[in-house]
Amino acid sequence: MAFFELLGRCPVTGARRGRLTTAHGTVETPVFMPVGTRATVKAMTPDEVADLGAEIILGNTYHLFLRPGNEIMAKAGGLHRFSNWNRAILTDSGGFQVFSLSKLRKITPDGVRFASHIDGTRFLLGPRESMNIQRILGSDIVMAFDECTPFPATFRQAEKSLEMTLRWERMSFEQPLQDHQFRFGIIQGSVYPELRLRCCEELTKVGFDGFSIGGLSVGEPEEEMFHVLDVTAPALPVEKPRYLMGVGTPKQIVEAVARGIDMFDCVMPTRLGRHGTAFVGTGTIPVKAGRYAEDFSPLDPDCTCYTCRHFTKAYLRHLFNVGEILGIRLLTIHNLHYYINLMRRIRTAIENGTFPELRREFTA
Repeated sequence: MAFFELLGRCPVTGARRGRLTTAHGTVETPVFMPVGTRATVKAMTPDEVADLGAEIILGNTYHLFLRPGNEIMAKAGGLHRFSNWNRAILTDSGGFQVFSLSKLRKITPDGVRFASHIDGTRFLLGPRESMNIQRILGSDIVMAFDECTPFPATFRQAEKSLEMTLRWERMSFEQPLQDHQFRFGIIQGSVYPELRLRCCEELTKVGFDGFSIGGLSVGEPEEEMFHVLDVTAPALPVEKPRYLMGVGTPKQIVEAVARGIDMFDCVMPTRLGRHGTAFVGTGTIPVKAGRYAEDFSPLDPDCTCYTCRHFTKAYLRHLFNVGEILGIRLLTIHNLHYYINLMRRIRTAIENGTFPELRREFTA
């Protein structure tokens, strides 16, 4: 059976309905992947994440390489067994974290020499190392090692960064993996259409199983993000999945789906949940606000998540005000339910031919 099946399309937009088949189950697309950076989706048990309907989560090579490390992960039998998550996993290559977390770093043709953000220990992380770590992790989808171009960047800076990315991604493709693992290339090129198209052309020749679009959601205006997607998505193979890394808000996800994107991840639902913000309808609620002190209604009367079925805004506000961990857990459950249910609604709308109406709901 093919890794990716394209099951249908919206006749008005570029929205696609598809399915991934992995060694750890099928994944219906468009899909949102909860972020489990350090082998856990923060504040959640694996069963809770699965019960919400998540079919795939994301883990991070950089963080798992530093702790617990390759030796322990290998002895544990890989990330699935270590974390007791029996569904699909995608692992990021660690490239973004090397650049965003490590102040002391030196780029070489073979990778990046950096100091651990934990204790300052020096390491080299490049395409060989990243792919070996991901092989040990045993994730279902493995990301090539790339350089995440910062924003803003001049054309020359972005071009130089792209040259390194292309070298590293070709090296990534040559590294051995486990038989069940699939490889994704990462499209870089900052906000410059010429560079994005060149990257698409070069990487589609390599033979990756899917493609992700990186270097967005790094500070560029939203309209620049959408412009890059308008240019990039049509240049990628129709028969392979497309993943927009690190994005984003519900509106951004809906707009990206309209441009032909199949896969998403973002820390927003869990991070905002830990800080007292809940996603509802097409907006958010600041649960800690004083106006909810005597509001005995659920976060969202139309929501069927555990939190909304059992608790009120007043109770949630109380939990946050007194520093109780349960408040963080309940908002995380609600926000993940919101995102996963949004993807369900998107898939149904594409199937029913009503996706343009759903899109208008979020852009109004």
